[in-house]
This record gives sequence, structure tokens and C-alpha cells, in this order.
Amino acid sequence: MIIDGKGLSNQLDSGMKAEVKALRAAGIEPKLVVIIVGHDPASQIYVRNKHRKAIKLGITSIIERRPEDFSQADLLALIEQYNQDESVHGILVQLPLPKQIDESAVIRAIDLKKDVDGFSPENVGKLFSNSDEHYSVSCTPKGIMTMLTHYDIDPADKHAVIVGDSNIVGRPMGALLLNAGATVTYTHILTQDLSSYTRTADILIVATGVAHLIKATDIKPGATVIDVGMNRDENGKLVGDVDYDHAKTVAGAITPVPGGVGPMTITSLMQQTLELTKLANRKILETVR
Repeated sequence: MIIDGKGLSNQLDSGMKAEVKALRAAGIEPKLVVIIVGHDPASQIYVRNKHRKAIKLGITSIIERRPEDFSQADLLALIEQYNQDESVHGILVQLPLPKQIDESAVIRAIDLKKDVDGFSPENVGKLFSNSDEHYSVSCTPKGIMTMLTHYDIDPADKHAVIVGDSNIVGRPMGALLLNAGATVTYTHILTQDLSSYTRTADILIVATGVAHLIKATDIKPGATVIDVGMNRDENGKLVGDVDYDHAKTVAGAITPVPGGVGPMTITSLMQQTLELTKLANRKILETVR
């Protein structure tokens, strides 16, 4: 089974469009601000795609572009400007940032109520404690959970193996799966005999940035394989961290690259923008109801 993230993203668009239309009818304009510093090519593509999706759904999208040598102090001042702007519901600072800027300081500077990426220590803490409060979640893992739900792949009582321990994908992904009842194993760059772990996975999530790291022989027959990787091969073709052509003969379900996880990451960002918009305007919405 091919897990079609692009198709699912398009399906979810209609519901989000209707949600935006209802918010605007109530006098509420969902607004997302994306700040990008520097000229990283991949970041430029991500920001462009996020902007296009927001516009398609009717969400107001503001892109703040700053040069490579932009200072940390100026970036923090820009973030604070939007923290204080009540018309803005989501703030996202595109990572990675230039070396002169402390990413953790930038993440902490974003108002918790506008942390649409789910990277703040408070939101991460709520995720790992499985809090029943509202909290934003890193968008790629959130999108993966949406795909698993849509394709009736229940993590409960399954063994999930995460390859890659980044704060953006690997760590929050494992927490979400643990919260959903899975038994979770984390692996990373220092893990010895990686294949001995991946071959035991009912659900295998791969997020390393190493093209074709996972081969068909590394996969348990019938497993669900989620490939988060986005790499260019020697011919410039976009490929994942999984050797897709061979892996799909072994896996029970698998995401392609492109067209798998990527579109659902952006969809999750839009969903969380709308969630934060509704939270910020709950009193207005209660009177409308």
C-alpha cells in the first residue's frame, strides 16, 4: 500500500477552506508569519510552498525575508513585534538559521500562544508528558500521525523504531507514538548494527538525511515504512532515506518521496495555524455559536 501524503493533503484542504471561510465570516482573519534568514535553497522552497498553501486556503501569509548577516538581536526584536501583534496567530522561524544566531534563543522567544511549529520547551514538555491541555506539535510528526490514522494503521501494541533523533522529527515522533500506545525504540548515528533494530519494527520512521540508508533487507516484511528524508542523488533526482524501489516489495505500507510526508508537514502547519487562531478568538467564536 502506497501512503499518498499528497492526495491526503488535498483531501484535507476542502475542510480547512471551509473552516477559514467560517472564521472570516465571524470577522476573524487567520494570519501566519514566516521569518526566513539567509538564502538556504531548501528553506526557500519550503517557505514558498507554505505560502502557496496558506493562500490557497485563505489564510493570510506574511513572509519576512532577512539577509544572511541579520543579527540575533534584530531577529528577536522582529519576533517580539509579532508577539505583540494581536492580529497574528502563528509565528514560524524557518530553520536552519545562520551560525551567528542561537536557534534555541529564537525558539524560546516565540510567544507560546503563537508557537505554530511546536518547538517551544513548554509545548515539547506537554507532548512528552502526554498532557491533556492543548499544545502545538512539530508539524512533520503530526502529519505522519494523521497519515497513519487515515490509512487505519493503529500504533497501539506495535513496535515502532525511529531512525534519527532530531528535535524536529525523531524525538517528537517517538513521543507521539508512545502516547498512542506503541512500544518505541530510538536509534541514531551512534547505534551499532542498525539493521538489527529496524528489522524488528512494525512501524519504521526514517529521518536521517542519508539517501537510501535503509534497504529492503533492513525492513520487516509487512512493516509500515515512513520516509522523512529529502535528498538529491547524483542525477539531481529527489530521493528519500529509504531505497524505495526495493523497499516497497517488502513493506506492507510505505510513503514515497516526493509525495509522502512533505505535503502533510505543510498541511499540519496550516491545521495548527487554524487551531491557534480559534484559541486566540474563542470568546468571539462562543458568541457566534
